[in-house]
Amino acid sequence: EMSDNGASAINLLSYETLVHAVAGAVGSMTAMSVFFPLDTARIRLQVDENRKSKSTAILLAEIAKEEGLLSLYRGWFPVISSLCCSNFVYFYTFNTLKKVMVGNQGRSRPGKDLLMGFISGAVNVLLTTPMWVVNTRLKLQGAKFRNEDLQQTHYRGIFDAFSQIIAREGVGTLWNGTLPSLVLVFNPAVVFMFYEAMKRRAGRGGRKITSAEIFLIGAVAKAIATTATYPLQTVQAILRFGQHKAEGKGGLLGSLRNIVYLLMDRIKRHGVLGLYKGLEAKLLQTVLTAALMFVVYEKITAATFKVMGINKKLKH
Repeated sequence: EMSDNGASAINLLSYETLVHAVAGAVGSMTAMSVFFPLDTARIRLQVDENRKSKSTAILLAEIAKEEGLLSLYRGWFPVISSLCCSNFVYFYTFNTLKKVMVGNQGRSRPGKDLLMGFISGAVNVLLTTPMWVVNTRLKLQGAKFRNEDLQQTHYRGIFDAFSQIIAREGVGTLWNGTLPSLVLVFNPAVVFMFYEAMKRRAGRGGRKITSAEIFLIGAVAKAIATTATYPLQTVQAILRFGQHKAEGKGGLLGSLRNIVYLLMDRIKRHGVLGLYKGLEAKLLQTVLTAALMFVVYEKITAATFKVMGINKKLKH
């Protein structure tokens, strides 16, 4: 009997939270798989600074011709595994916090959504950064770099990559790029807040929101946040790849100096637009992914709750 009673409302591992986590993970894994070549284009432009910025389609055709069609999907499995973990951690934390902070007074406010999004994102970064460092390396392994200075890695797989990085570069390297990642946590947090607010507005007076509207709301929210934070995403990719010229010492200030140095260095050599290399591919991927993911997410949760007979209206 799955009917919601007092005991399971207190139980944080409730079915509802689980459903949200699974829906989020399935949605983003589907989207990432469908649009994976766009991610390949983006990271090549970010990390390989000698690669000319061309339109995304031309760039993908170029990579496919030089390295084979499958190279557009290189690193798919590690990325999907990381994504699965990331989403799970994020949605789980978010929905658990929602239960704790919003509780049964029903209405959640944009400010609270933002705070919960931020905490969830930070927890996510600290737990999953090592996986993203590894999959950045695996994605770029075997790429024909235009920049002669970039070395080829020879990892046999996810676990081999972990052990080689630890052995050669130390455990700390697995948390490369943590600082920009933590700042980038504002990104999904802001998106989620915009999304929730726009959804609340669209659903005023109990009107049904169509999937098309959800698609649009998700896309707009994402595009704004992505463009604003793109230079940091470039720095994050360079740090994870780990072949940049480092400045200063370790620790928090060290990595802060490093970020500023990498940003200034890019601007010095390629102008401010150098920081936005790959933005076109990223925006295409982001907007399409956000839209698809939110549609899938809403559909799965709605269907599951219907099946499980949890009527969300009754709970609020």
